[in-house]
Amino acid sequence: MGDLRRTALYLRLSRDDEKTGESLSIENQRAILRQYVSDHGGTIAGEYVDDGWSGTNFERPGIGRLLEDAKAGKIDTILVKDLSRFGRNYIQVGQYIDYIFPACGIRFIALSDNVDTADRSGAGMDLMPIMNVFNEWHAANTSKKIRAVLESDWRRGKYTGWAYPYGYRAGNDEHRTAVIDDEAAKTVRRIFDFRLQGMSVRAIARLLTEEGIPCPAAHYTRKDGAKSARQSALCWSPKTVSDILRNETYLGTLTQRRTTHVSYKNHKVLQVPHEERIVRENAHPPLISREVWEGVQAIRAGAARGRTDGADNLHALSGLMYCADCGKKLKGKRTGGGGAYLYVCRTYADLGKRYCTSHAIGEKQIEGIVLQEIRSMLGALQIDAQKAAAHYRSERAKRGEQSINAKEQALRSLRKRVTELGKLLQSAYEDRVSGILSESTFKGICGPWQSERDAAERKIDEIERELQETHDVSEETARYLSLLARYARCEELTREMCLDLIAFITVGEKPTDNAPRPIHIYYKFTAGPCLDDRETVCAQKKGLEGHERARESMETHGRE
Repeated sequence: MGDLRRTALYLRLSRDDEKTGESLSIENQRAILRQYVSDHGGTIAGEYVDDGWSGTNFERPGIGRLLEDAKAGKIDTILVKDLSRFGRNYIQVGQYIDYIFPACGIRFIALSDNVDTADRSGAGMDLMPIMNVFNEWHAANTSKKIRAVLESDWRRGKYTGWAYPYGYRAGNDEHRTAVIDDEAAKTVRRIFDFRLQGMSVRAIARLLTEEGIPCPAAHYTRKDGAKSARQSALCWSPKTVSDILRNETYLGTLTQRRTTHVSYKNHKVLQVPHEERIVRENAHPPLISREVWEGVQAIRAGAARGRTDGADNLHALSGLMYCADCGKKLKGKRTGGGGAYLYVCRTYADLGKRYCTSHAIGEKQIEGIVLQEIRSMLGALQIDAQKAAAHYRSERAKRGEQSINAKEQALRSLRKRVTELGKLLQSAYEDRVSGILSESTFKGICGPWQSERDAAERKIDEIERELQETHDVSEETARYLSLLARYARCEELTREMCLDLIAFITVGEKPTDNAPRPIHIYYKFTAGPCLDDRETVCAQKKGLEGHERARESMETHGRE
């Protein structure tokens, strides 16, 4: 049978195996293997342990070290309690036992399964392929059961993650409902406020780091000493801030089944499409309001990212201005000797005048034009809230949008007609049953009625979907009026104001004569233009005026 020279003990325990009790514990495996080596006069060359790892995964750290030492000739025998401890992937287990280990001159022993490669004629070796298949089936079956339990917990609203996002902690109730962590929640609210004020995620991360506020990893480590070995650098990263700003958990929404694996054997993580995730609204107390959330998401989705200058200042209009001819953003730069701050076409700055002209405009000049336009527009409308609301609705009407009232009226008419057609069809059916109408007459009468009814029901479904997707006009008007109240008396142009009000600005080249310089400001507060509109129109070198896809709320022509 051979001796046990330089024997390696391999021990593995998965999270699922822990539920079976002491029989599979690491200590129990260690005691059995050590006793076997002692009884056979062997020598232990080392122990290789994977605690908490699935047998279907051969990327385990312990098995990795074991295989490296085996190939390096440091061990002669590998001893495990049973085949499933070595692995539950029958192809890889068979490959190592039948090919790799024999090529390296290594003996493999699985005690409970009577597998010993030094005795190829034994019954255990004959049954080994079947046992490997059964071990993998067990892993597949266990994975299926765990997935079913998780699905049930998710549907019932039970949180199954190890920890809630920064700002919350798991409660002690059955569903582990999120409870606000006051210290972290204060920082989360500050992050959202900073972003609304126009700060970049990099600037926010730098500020929190400079203030010495523990990042989420450090915060968890401090709260839970058992996890103190976790990497917990004090520095905030832009990615951490960005992840917080797009996490719907802070709205009180619980989203589970965000990720999945390819299979129980392939543990590559895949993102689950949003429509397939399990979402529960109002599952726990929110940290931020819906208004704050939507404002931040609008900034994240907007055209402006903004860049700081050499002095680490983020200018009010940075990232919001585009060349009206080539469509590229205007790039900020300071003239020689620390002079005035200018914006120039990026194409011109990068490639020269062969590809576009400079479109240069001073920061003070463009900010003055924008501020004057905002003050004149909002200031005049703020005097009378009713006039402001009427102006808002008229701007919507200019874009040819059907009002909600008109849609609701059409919906009532269609529903009334469907009811009438139903009565007519019922009456005709009764006449057919009683013999008053022949079969051919019945079909001739009811065919058009049924077609009309089907068409009306389809139209009803369409209008109902549109109404569901359309924001209530009164809510939008209230939001518009709040912007008036906030900015109508503004004394200076701020980054926050620009991000709230402006979708983008296009700047034309300075005319050679005294004609007005085309500067077009597109605002957000009347359903706003989309970035695609800006790219399409600028590509045609016609500015934005008169284009059928441009959905601007207002435009202004600034003069030099």
